[in-house]
Amino acid sequence: MPEPKDTGSGGIGVYVCHCGTNIAGTVDVNALTEYAATLPGVTVARNYKYACSTPGQELIKRDIHELNLTRVVVAACSPCLHEKTFRNVTSEGGLNPYYFHMVNLREHDSWVHTDKKAATEKGKDLIRAAVRRVRLHRPLERKRVSIDPNVLIVGGGIAGIHAALTLANAGKHVYLVERDATIGGHMAMFDKTFPTLDCAACILTPKMTAVKSHPNITLWTLSEVTQVDGYVGNYKITVKRKPRYVLEDACVGCMECIDACVYKQAKVPDEFNMYLGKRKPIYIPFPQAVPQVVVIDRESCIEFKSGKCKKTCVEVCADRKAIDFQQQEKTETIDVGTIILATGFFTFNATRIPYYGYGTYPNVYTGLEVERLVNAAGPTSGEIILRDNRKPKAVGIVHCVGSRDENTNRYCSRVCCMYSLKLAHLIKEKTDAEVFNFYIDMRTPGKGFEEFYNRVAEEGTHFIRGRVADIYPDPAGDGHLLMCAEDTLMGTVRKIPVDMVVLSTGLEPQPDAQEVRRRFHLSCSGEGFFLERHPKLAPVSTFTDGIFLAGCCQGPKDIPDTVAQAGAAAAEALALIDIGYIEQEPYTAQVLEEVCSGCKTCIPLCPYQAISFVEEKKKAEINEVLCKGCGTCVASCPSGSIQQNLFEDEEIFEEVEGLLAYA
Repeated sequence: MPEPKDTGSGGIGVYVCHCGTNIAGTVDVNALTEYAATLPGVTVARNYKYACSTPGQELIKRDIHELNLTRVVVAACSPCLHEKTFRNVTSEGGLNPYYFHMVNLREHDSWVHTDKKAATEKGKDLIRAAVRRVRLHRPLERKRVSIDPNVLIVGGGIAGIHAALTLANAGKHVYLVERDATIGGHMAMFDKTFPTLDCAACILTPKMTAVKSHPNITLWTLSEVTQVDGYVGNYKITVKRKPRYVLEDACVGCMECIDACVYKQAKVPDEFNMYLGKRKPIYIPFPQAVPQVVVIDRESCIEFKSGKCKKTCVEVCADRKAIDFQQQEKTETIDVGTIILATGFFTFNATRIPYYGYGTYPNVYTGLEVERLVNAAGPTSGEIILRDNRKPKAVGIVHCVGSRDENTNRYCSRVCCMYSLKLAHLIKEKTDAEVFNFYIDMRTPGKGFEEFYNRVAEEGTHFIRGRVADIYPDPAGDGHLLMCAEDTLMGTVRKIPVDMVVLSTGLEPQPDAQEVRRRFHLSCSGEGFFLERHPKLAPVSTFTDGIFLAGCCQGPKDIPDTVAQAGAAAAEALALIDIGYIEQEPYTAQVLEEVCSGCKTCIPLCPYQAISFVEEKKKAEINEVLCKGCGTCVASCPSGSIQQNLFEDEEIFEEVEGLLAYA
């Protein structure tokens, strides 16, 4: 390590990190250190193998005290990883943390170059620019924002349920908003769960009931968030609550009104049963629904269609007066400090792949439809009966429908292999049919998954490695469908007659994901799922402070991973609530009123809605709590009246001049 160059009292300290061989393998760190020591204003220049380690941090703090440093520059890895680390070091050394500046020698230099000499010269340029810039840094202070202890959870599937119970059990009040008539989500539609074959309802229903009965949870079904105002710790949420036409407080779930309905037979396609069965206009989605309150379908109810219904449902409920045809939509406004999004997923629409025959051939089903067929509470009471009233003797299951496909979704949906194996087991168990699984690759990476795969194989399920190219009626008749696929292990094309085809459809973002992400000021990944702050270090946080993700809205995952992520999101929200405040970074923008022309150019461009127009002054105004320092308004202001802390014009110009090696 070179000896520090002492230029007298005060000055800048420059520290170059080897980062193992990540930087030192491509950049000559000794040459950088020697060069940095020659720059004007630099008191000390050192290099260290791991500057982020405890000894590395202590070295910087010691130099600040002993050499009376006034500024610190660290040339190391990404600021995303360690800018906060070295700001804390600078602060602990007695300086304002914003007297520190970081040079990204890794991502901006060593990782993108192979020429060591050129990379070293580029490193010198970057350090020279940083040294010139950091001299102009001003002391800044973080601001504290108080946190409202209430939490909003959007989505009542297993993710939302688990997060709600975790927070409620910790003594926090939770608003759980679900747009369907009941909570439970997709898990409520399943018969069994892999790999243990637990009854889905048996493990889910107690948690659903606990949500309804918990004193710290306000449950709103048939409700949607329509507006999100405010900022972390102080969000103001507007919720639209649709009419159920049944008073929740009065209904006891006796369901006599359903029996009394003038519809003698169920005639309305049942959404919960994937339209494989029928229901009446007044109904309960499924036996274990929470809340256990019936709902009236306005679109199919005679009273709403013609006004000529005998209202027998009202008559049988005369004592409780629970049915109210005059019920109106209403709006609720609530204040919360944190938000958890658990809006779930949407199953791939199999009609987008026409050669599989879904929607054309009646005995082609999706995996979720088969879940309802095998469920004891389903439309066939758990019997697998085809649409032509036959029991299948041969069944083909097609993996990766809508996943791992350049024409649909390139990503793996993670659950399809395992739920295909589960359905193969259940179909075999209920029908003793011959089952063929067509797969690209068998992916069973979870706990107990490989054992489950071996169990299904030992039960006699046939596994054919190859993509199904076509499904069409067997010319020989008998109602069979021919599945044409290349068996890559046998090296031949096979045509297998089956009675039933099951399409293992993948998981996609909800159709309104883009609308929701705009409402909550989030970003989406290329696949359309909500984007986390960091895929490894912050998988449940978002770039909007105080908003967290749980479950499949962040990406495809199974139930255990969903529950784990929901618990993590609840823990993050709980940490914010319990500390009582959040510290905001000070690199926010401000409007210079004397220069602002009031043109309003900046207002629609702000992605965080942090800018408003003050009519009395005819000037723009920035809410520093909402501002995230993205700089959009600074760059777009035609009069140059907006400045941003830590990115002021003088600092940027000085850095550019240093980068271009101007004297």
